[in-house]
Amino acid sequence: MDKKVLIAGAVAIAAVAGGIFYLAMPQEGAPPVPVTSAMHSGADTAAAKAADEVIVPELSQLARSGEVAFNENCSACHGKNAAGTENGPPLIHNLYRPGHHSDAAIFGAAMNGVTAHHWRFGNMPPVEGITEAKLRWIVAYLREMQVANGVK
Repeated sequence: MDKKVLIAGAVAIAAVAGGIFYLAMPQEGAPPVPVTSAMHSGADTAAAKAADEVIVPELSQLARSGEVAFNENCSACHGKNAAGTENGPPLIHNLYRPGHHSDAAIFGAAMNGVTAHHWRFGNMPPVEGITEAKLRWIVAYLREMQVANGVK
């Protein structure tokens, strides 16, 4: 194989991997938001919980921004505290742990929509008007919520 083709292929793979890494990593610089979470008590199992049973930890600034963005863009289907509704699955669930649904998968679902594959809720459409910055915040929020509720 031609050396130039191999180098070009390696550069392309590195660029794609770098882009995925960038999108998956939370970025600092989230705007300050008021603390809207309160501590809740409840079981710490990985199973889906009612919103009032989900443990809401002390969130980082990035995750607090994510909570606001989640409530504006995702909670209509995924519920308060990401506990799910009749219109969308709970994200505080082992199916959405990082090892099963990566941060990049969450970005892809929100940006492009996703075909139903775990739940009875049907296909998820793309989230209208969502930005990469808001998704970084939302993913930080979801991951902190998941850890607090035993989803690892």
